[in-house]
Amino acid sequence: MTDYVALLGTKGGPAIRTGSTNPTSHLLCLAGQRVVVDCGLGVTRGLVDQGMALRDLSDILITHLHSDHYLELGPLIHTAWTAGLKTPVTVYGPEGLAQYWAHFTASMAYDIDIRIADEGRPDLRDLVTIRPVTDRFTIGALTVDSTLTEHPPVICHAFRVTGAGRSVVFSGDTAYLPRLAEFARGADLLIHEAMLGAALPALVARVGNGDDRLMTHLKRSHTTAEDAARIAAMAGVGALALNHLIPSDDPDYTQSHWQDAVRPHWDGPFYLGHDGLRITL
Repeated sequence: MTDYVALLGTKGGPAIRTGSTNPTSHLLCLAGQRVVVDCGLGVTRGLVDQGMALRDLSDILITHLHSDHYLELGPLIHTAWTAGLKTPVTVYGPEGLAQYWAHFTASMAYDIDIRIADEGRPDLRDLVTIRPVTDRFTIGALTVDSTLTEHPPVICHAFRVTGAGRSVVFSGDTAYLPRLAEFARGADLLIHEAMLGAALPALVARVGNGDDRLMTHLKRSHTTAEDAARIAAMAGVGALALNHLIPSDDPDYTQSHWQDAVRPHWDGPFYLGHDGLRITL
């Protein structure tokens, strides 16, 4: 199996509109294992489009409990079950994820029970284990390190996944965090969230049902493309990919705007995220 990361969903925030990209999700294939990182809306179709058989789903990392990162967690696992999943699935995430899963299965109890009785499937509720994130844990041959980011008011984890001599870092959602450079030191690939500051007023106006607290949240809880590039340079990573783009779907802001923000601070290999982008490690 080729080692790669596929960016399945690349927009920041939960809303989708005509022509927009999907919220955040990734597929990491490393050391012969597949790990899904975040489960925003569209993750199931994204995995299938990468050629993954859903019945092979086994390990999932969730950075935090904003809906654009876990809204489709339950539907993904349930759909995998209907596609033949009969082996354990482990989900690693923050406190509160177990309650989400319990409520999801409760809401789907009629369907789950009918399919067990009528189709002979194993009980979906017995297949899934929710585990808390710790500073370091293993997924088979992979080592996962985590660190807390600054994403008020939500607890959020960054992950560094290492295996087969390679490391990939997922920033999660975070304000500019210089200590993240040490966490990502020497990684082969840093996947960092990013926003374009000049585009934020138009974005907030387009959302339409918030007040000035939305702009305050964006500025205090997310990282500009310039600062994401600075983190990559300080960390000495092999390549930088920007994901969780804010905005990803405003036609007034194109790839050149992102390039102009990044290049004064980072001159290494650079990937601007788009749905379905596969980055070979």
